[in-house]
Amino acid sequence: MDQLFTVNAASFKGPFTSGQQQQATEALEAGRVVFLPQLTFPFTEEEKRFLTPNWSDGGAKNISYDSSTGKIQGMDGEGADKRDLSAMLQRYSDATRDLMNGLFPRYEKLIQRRRTSYRPVEIKGRVSKITKDDTRLHPDQFPARPVGGKRIIRVFCNVNPHGKGRDWRVGEPFEDFARRFIDKIPQPFPGSLPLLHLLRVTRSRRTLFDHYMLHLHDMAKMDDQYQKSCPQFPFSFPAQGTWLCFTDEVLHAVDAGQYLLEQTYLLPVQAMNSPDKSTLRVLERLTGKTLV
Repeated sequence: MDQLFTVNAASFKGPFTSGQQQQATEALEAGRVVFLPQLTFPFTEEEKRFLTPNWSDGGAKNISYDSSTGKIQGMDGEGADKRDLSAMLQRYSDATRDLMNGLFPRYEKLIQRRRTSYRPVEIKGRVSKITKDDTRLHPDQFPARPVGGKRIIRVFCNVNPHGKGRDWRVGEPFEDFARRFIDKIPQPFPGSLPLLHLLRVTRSRRTLFDHYMLHLHDMAKMDDQYQKSCPQFPFSFPAQGTWLCFTDEVLHAVDAGQYLLEQTYLLPVQAMNSPDKSTLRVLERLTGKTLV
């Protein structure tokens, strides 16, 4: 599968050779998924009690943790359980930071750590609003948390204790996808983008880039014909494997899987080796506009 670039590593701290660093960076920025099949995140004996979907409160898709505040959301539990799960998610977050710094040293000074999530619920059969349905191909974008042109990197680890894979489909190159929909995206109403922030609908001001990306995200998910006919390539990420990609660029869908850890990072475009490959620059070329 050409969409995958494999790195053999048994530790989040590496060590990684300069060749591995260069090749992994080139693959990531080319829109490929960097796959580390031997890299796992082991639970302690005490943490194995969290390997049940019962810890989800049922209200959110995932249990989320913010390492900057220590706040955990979406969990059905209190006291020692909440502290222990928070500590486990902090440990995973720190491990992924070691991985990012070791494998992509160019990004270290500018990369920004965001939320960590734990996904103990089976995704297959879960009922969701269509625009929140992750079983449909889409690029990532956050409605309430504008990224302002920054790249979204997500580090995933399948921690399924029963040996079950995380079944993904990866779509066509981002630019090919964007060309299909870009002319159908309406312009925002004058003054609407800053107004969303003033009304606290968004955490910061939404840029034209965020506007276009949100429409691309929703249009892809809502287009049944596109979902059926577009190029897509299935792959099952094995239990105890780790992978990462620019999820704002890599169209992806999840057909099945349970027990997943995920860490989100944001990366300014100027930190990239090849900024012209970013979704921001692609959309600016297609629209002929400055979007940030």
